[in-house]
Amino acid sequence: MVSHLYLGVVFLAACATAVADPDLKLICGKDSVTITWRVGSQFTPYAARLLLGTCMPSKWKILPTGEGEALFNYKFSECKFKKMIKGKRVVYQNELRFQPHEKSKPALFRYPIECVYERPEGWVPPFLNPGMGVSQGQSKLVFHMALLNDQLTGVAKTNVIPLGSFMPIWAAVEQKSHQPLLLLMEECVAATTPELHPGSQIYPIIGNKGCLLESKRGTSFFLPRYHSSALILYLQSFKFGLGGEVYIHCNLVVWDHGSLDESKKACHVREHGRWELLDDHSQSFLCQCCDSSCGSRSKRSVELESNGPKYNSVLGPIIIQDQLDSGNNTFSWPYSS
Repeated sequence: MVSHLYLGVVFLAACATAVADPDLKLICGKDSVTITWRVGSQFTPYAARLLLGTCMPSKWKILPTGEGEALFNYKFSECKFKKMIKGKRVVYQNELRFQPHEKSKPALFRYPIECVYERPEGWVPPFLNPGMGVSQGQSKLVFHMALLNDQLTGVAKTNVIPLGSFMPIWAAVEQKSHQPLLLLMEECVAATTPELHPGSQIYPIIGNKGCLLESKRGTSFFLPRYHSSALILYLQSFKFGLGGEVYIHCNLVVWDHGSLDESKKACHVREHGRWELLDDHSQSFLCQCCDSSCGSRSKRSVELESNGPKYNSVLGPIIIQDQLDSGNNTFSWPYSS
């Protein structure tokens, strides 16, 4: 019995070595992928254990050499592909794997599969609709703010965030018939209450007229825009209000597109350790005031039929939870899709 087990381990190790450098041909189609995976003869009895995500090969054949060839031809809506938005690119990710045991045990071999596409011109995320997130309307403008999922493809289905992980916070304005508008986060703070009072305990996130303070203290940053009327703050969760309810309060501002100054901007600290203007790196000198005080200039803001271009939006409750904490705080997320 022991010798049989030992031989089985040796066989599996040999299989893992055989697929460590797989012979693959990958074709990324418009909405699907075609993969041809050529494997050694030792795999011919185990074709059903070669998987793309959750899918078995579409076709399998044994070659005259005794080797096997697995063909996977599936749409991105199948096999549990992950869709991610990375700046100006749309990425579909999955993995090929050899699963000699039942699913409860880890795969013996994994190989990443990725198809990358340029984001279509004028593309707008599917979650941009009035039924999601926090919506506030004034005059002809409708504002949104919501917590997104990790893939940035929709509103998060949970408001429990592990300490240290990232919270993609999305804000947008529906422009309607207005001229092109630039949405900015002028100021954002975290608080333990849905309303701010003079004595409220707060944690500053964005201040000084659009400076992302958390990017200097940690690794938070703004994601590249998919449209001037929207902004995604990639915020690393912090210890403020740990285990309790946290609310993100933001002043959202709309401004003339292309008319930036020290009082109307989106600045963050990047890998090089310097402040950088999100919308035009060549004008990053507008961010130099982030370490002191950013004054206001006399440039004209967007003329609205309301009292001004600023809107207060509140997102929450969010529960930031230490993974080492054995507590089990569970709250329903009021803005899930």
